Amino acid sequence: MSLLDIARPEIRALEPYVGATHAAGAIRLNANEAPDEGGGLNRYPACRPEHLHAAIAVQHSVAADNVLVTRGSSEAIDLLMRAFCRAGVDNVVISPPTFELYGLYAHIQGAATVAVPLRAEQGFALDGNRLLEACTRDTKLVFICSPNNPTGNRVPARQIELVLEGRRNRSLVVIDEAYVEFSGEPSMVNRLHEFDNLVVLRSLSKARALAGARCGAAIGDERIIELLGRILPPYALSTPVTELALEALSAQGLEHSGATVATTIAERERLARSMGQIAMVDTCWPRDANFLLVRFRDIEQAKQRFAAAKILVREFPRNAVLRGCMRITVGTPAENDAVLEALGR
Repeated sequence: MSLLDIARPEIRALEPYVGATHAAGAIRLNANEAPDEGGGLNRYPACRPEHLHAAIAVQHSVAADNVLVTRGSSEAIDLLMRAFCRAGVDNVVISPPTFELYGLYAHIQGAATVAVPLRAEQGFALDGNRLLEACTRDTKLVFICSPNNPTGNRVPARQIELVLEGRRNRSLVVIDEAYVEFSGEPSMVNRLHEFDNLVVLRSLSKARALAGARCGAAIGDERIIELLGRILPPYALSTPVTELALEALSAQGLEHSGATVATTIAERERLARSMGQIAMVDTCWPRDANFLLVRFRDIEQAKQRFAAAKILVREFPRNAVLRGCMRITVGTPAENDAVLEALGR
């Protein structure tokens, strides 16, 4: 079986849109653009930002054909759902509590979700064998968020390898690595040559501090990337976003963001140690991302303290497993001090 055989047949047969071409020095009259020359934004960007594809490929030591740049990694999730899941037939496997958009995009596509909860009693560990047992012949996508949002823990590589091997030629295994820079662990991108059913999602929102630009990428087998590219709208990334992303991926940009990540990790550890000394904190879990998951003895009191200090944190009132918990993003040293003061250092 070919890897593409698990994709929707109508998507495999789809003829992609071909945008207006670019040619250096040419008079461009093929895209119905305005002739105003002010600022250059009268022109469409490249249909696909090849320079940005190349920069991301270099960063991860892969070929440019292995990369598809998207409007945030969340768009890549949507593309995967639309390319591989037949409405009313196929399913995706998720491990809650995890990023809510996996389930939301599956619902929009009409695909079922099969939930294999993380083991809360073991620090929200993922059990690869249980996950494989839950898969069916109609499981097209398996999502693993590592480090996981909102629990903050990474999934050991051996568990991911187990799932990848167990679903060869049957499912894509999608590893969401939005927070991997904060974990100190290598990216699973390094394993692409071993597993053609591996897709890694990367984001410039967190470590590269470009959440407002909405830029991410799917990295995987070139056949998968080409298929996803067929349904990605043309001119998806604006010229300013592409320029900002290229700047963030320059040597100077990577040096700056590396320093920011190091500071965030140090602040995360300081914040976590302090949480352990606060009476109203019940549990502060081990962490590999840029946030902490904290359970409070009295969630209402914690909410009142944060509200009085005008500090916004994330609560999960609809999730029984996370009842009493808040996700607190690691901010600047001053912002983190404000959190500790609000809780009564």
